[in-house]
Amino acid sequence: MTTIMVVTMIALLLLGFPMMIPLITAAVIGFYMMFNGFGQMDTLIQQMMAGIRPASLIAVPMFILAADIMTRGQSANRLIDMVMSFIGHIKGGLAVSTATSCTLFGAVSGSTQATVVAVGSPLRPKMLKAGYSDPFTLALIINASDIAFLIPPSIGMIIYGVISGTSIGELFIAGIGPGLLILFMFSVYCIIYAVVKDVPTEPRASWRERAVAVQKALWPLGFPVIIVGGIYGGIFSPTEAAAACVLYAVLLEFVVFRSLKMNDIYAIAKSTGLITAVVFILVAVGNGFSWIISFAQIPQMILEAVGVNEAGPTGVLIAICISFFVACMFVDPIVVILVLTPIFAPAIAATGLDPVLVGILITLQVAIGSATPPFGCDIFTAIAIFKRPYWEVIKGTPPFIFILIFAAALLIMFPQIALFLRDVAFR
Repeated sequence: MTTIMVVTMIALLLLGFPMMIPLITAAVIGFYMMFNGFGQMDTLIQQMMAGIRPASLIAVPMFILAADIMTRGQSANRLIDMVMSFIGHIKGGLAVSTATSCTLFGAVSGSTQATVVAVGSPLRPKMLKAGYSDPFTLALIINASDIAFLIPPSIGMIIYGVISGTSIGELFIAGIGPGLLILFMFSVYCIIYAVVKDVPTEPRASWRERAVAVQKALWPLGFPVIIVGGIYGGIFSPTEAAAACVLYAVLLEFVVFRSLKMNDIYAIAKSTGLITAVVFILVAVGNGFSWIISFAQIPQMILEAVGVNEAGPTGVLIAICISFFVACMFVDPIVVILVLTPIFAPAIAATGLDPVLVGILITLQVAIGSATPPFGCDIFTAIAIFKRPYWEVIKGTPPFIFILIFAAALLIMFPQIALFLRDVAFR
């Protein structure tokens, strides 16, 4: 049965079907073979509906809506201007500013693809004009945007939390340390690159210009305060924080900045609705598929066959990292989380691993895979936005991928990088 399900999924993917079709087809085939017919098909449908029933998932469309409002408004540009005013003049400062802006906008949007658009669109022309090569610039944008998957809010963390039953608030807080670590390593690489390539520096901003930039960015900086401060302080649940972010984004862009008008609401709502529909269909179908493979005890058979159960905690973490990294090179990150998390659940429970640490490592691997050839989703976002050929977009990615893999290794060796803030906040 397992072989037939896998072959069916691969064949449909190669034929170009969207991911939900291979998933549901494989689930239906598995259901038919287990129950000798379709007489109890309503059970599978109930499992699919159960996948989108958790209240925590309400946070997903809320964060998508808030990100869409901010991307179309002024929040992103104000954050970028503030960062540039302070570090744009140092060697490699423009590249460091780009990475920092991606991190800040990730703390606002939670979406890697929204970050590619919001930060990459204004900063790529500036980097090219300053003397950075296009492959380096594109690679920096798509890989630094992946920090948005680690810095709260994170749609990937929400999906993992719902699937695994892990606290989303703890995941959010635990993602801050690894996200800042990766930003630091990216910044060091950018400075080394600028020194080696002798990239000119930007003019130094005056303190008056910096003060003005900070003043303009104060309102957008309220987003991470609402999310992290609200959850840490026990004021909001993650879902309530998402709703507060939408209200804040509306007030900011429509009332304070007046960058958007009422006739923009339809386009924003349509975009959010389409993205949300795709996400929820994948979650529903993925839950049905996960139920089938769990009911058939396929995860236990796979883990036993490859010897993961006997590998110990470190071996399980390495196996998880490799599996998620490779899978996200070919498949949408949300689908990978939905399918692989239940497979590794028995090994995680058996070895007593902290589910928050596992969630951070999974989120990091998903982020790496999103920017890794051949089919990382952020690569194709960059191709569509910047109108550059595939090979040019991926040419500069290897150093950044190496840095991200090194960060994953550090997390395995030193879990407190992720768990320290979680322990301070929740233990």
